Amino acid sequence: MNTLSSLNNKRIVLGISGSIAAYKAAFLTRLLIKSGAEVKVLMTPSATAFISPLTLSTLSKNEVHIDVVSDKSWNNHVEMGLWADAMIIAPATANTLAKLANGICDNIVSAVYLSARCPVFIAPAMDVDMWHHPSTQENLKRLQSYSNTIIPVNKGELASGLYGEGRMAEPEEIITFLNGFFSKKQDLIGKNVLVTAGPTFEPIDPVRFIGNHSSGKMGVAIAEELATRGATVHLVLGPSKLSPNHNNINVIRIMTAQEMYDKCVEIFPDCDAAIMAAAVADYKPSTVATTKIKKKKEDMSIHLSKTKDIAASLGKKKNKKQILVGFALETNNEIINAQSKLERKNFDFIVLNSLKDKGAGFNFDTNKITIIKKDNNIRKFELKSKKETAKDIVQELALLL
Repeated sequence: MNTLSSLNNKRIVLGISGSIAAYKAAFLTRLLIKSGAEVKVLMTPSATAFISPLTLSTLSKNEVHIDVVSDKSWNNHVEMGLWADAMIIAPATANTLAKLANGICDNIVSAVYLSARCPVFIAPAMDVDMWHHPSTQENLKRLQSYSNTIIPVNKGELASGLYGEGRMAEPEEIITFLNGFFSKKQDLIGKNVLVTAGPTFEPIDPVRFIGNHSSGKMGVAIAEELATRGATVHLVLGPSKLSPNHNNINVIRIMTAQEMYDKCVEIFPDCDAAIMAAAVADYKPSTVATTKIKKKKEDMSIHLSKTKDIAASLGKKKNKKQILVGFALETNNEIINAQSKLERKNFDFIVLNSLKDKGAGFNFDTNKITIIKKDNNIRKFELKSKKETAKDIVQELALLL
């Protein structure tokens, strides 16, 4: 056993689906055990046609699970989803990707996946045309949006005899990938951080609302990076389709600016830092109709009143040990406007986005930021994925903490 491995004493669930690449699961299981991990293996019924459950139970030293319901238990999927430090699905066929992406729960692998609270790593394996099919690529995007990690496929000769992308990553590559994940710095253990994300919806009547195009992707990526580095995260999340999946993240879902204000004011005093990434409405209807407003011949006007400024309120309340980080989405005079906001709201630093930058702003998977500090230190970053951008922001926070 390699006691220096970051996988030492980690609890790993390995899910295997029906692909010729299933033979690699035996090598992967052996390498996980040699790295000091405890491994429990799950197999879809079709996977048993490619590799024997006996082989995998012998290598893992644990019973192999094939059925969601058995004579011994019906809730193994829940127990294993809570037990694991990580779940690996290797190989993951096109069929399995589709099931995972759409929540189809008809086998033990997909059942545990839907119950898992741990990071999930997916190693696809299929023929080249299946890999490049738009439906497969769409399923991969959806799985990534759920915060799963896709381990890249290799290019080479495939079981069909064709040459191209679709080969499952080699077991050694998967081990390297996992080691890299678990060896990440845990320098924020013991820190409590408040993060806001997503839009707010301000109701006009029971049907209509005032809102914006924020998806919450940037704030959720920040919350996940903080959690990965050991922080306890309180994520106040506006209306968003995203569902962060990490044991260290406490998700509080809200709808309106007032609800977000109330939660932030409640949580912030016990936090070491707050990152205000939400796109909060500045105005709301002064009155909300109790029934649906009917269309009339004449024009209609809505009187708006200001919402409470959450960031400014926290800026007034924060003590000398607390760090407050703001966001500024600008369309003109970007630096000047961001610097003004930095001072007015008592931020320690502010993250500037410009809608003029291609690939930045609402709903993109990428972002291009500028970090501005109180001493007018300005640092510009290149266009990156929001996941990588989150690392830059969290690293800046970690240095202050």
